Amino acid sequence: MAKLLFQGHGSYRITSNDNVVLYFDPYAGEGYDRPADIILVTHQHGDHNQISLVTQKASCTIIQNMDAIIKGGYQSFDVKGFHIQAVPAYNKNHKASESVGYIITVDGIKIYGSGDTSTTKEMQDYAALQLDYALLPIDGIYNMDPVEATACAELIGAKHAIPIHMKPGELFDQKMAEKFTAKNRLIVKAGEEIEL
Repeated sequence: MAKLLFQGHGSYRITSNDNVVLYFDPYAGEGYDRPADIILVTHQHGDHNQISLVTQKASCTIIQNMDAIIKGGYQSFDVKGFHIQAVPAYNKNHKASESVGYIITVDGIKIYGSGDTSTTKEMQDYAALQLDYALLPIDGIYNMDPVEATACAELIGAKHAIPIHMKPGELFDQKMAEKFTAKNRLIVKAGEEIEL
């Protein structure tokens, strides 16, 4: 079964049934020892783009925001059994032209990794995608707060909504996570790995 390791802050690792390893916004926590097949970066803030932390296979594919938006168009990628669709991400701290999220499909599981964002108009279209997981920031400083993130989770309608990026300088904060009150909430602590 595919697995997701929440490393903390906005960083996580997805491993497919075939042991293809994808890192999302490397920066925080542990678990960078498994050699990467794919690295995704949503934007160029230092707490999301620490590619050098990751051990990379010679064939590693790195997709960053500048690869994901070309002439205003959001790109899609097929890499080693992963389908990756870039989608908009933006708020007052993150320009739409410099930030993306990704919808990742692997082993029949659909995961929305929002990156740093607040509500986007495109989120209203995501319920039709029947997503399995949505990972949403809730810090309320650089991104939306738990109340807005809860509303986004309900709009998106994924089976499970995981709060991340919850407190600057912290990998995880239980009190903040509990302020995210979506009915499909799934709290995953930093360092915890779940089966998808």
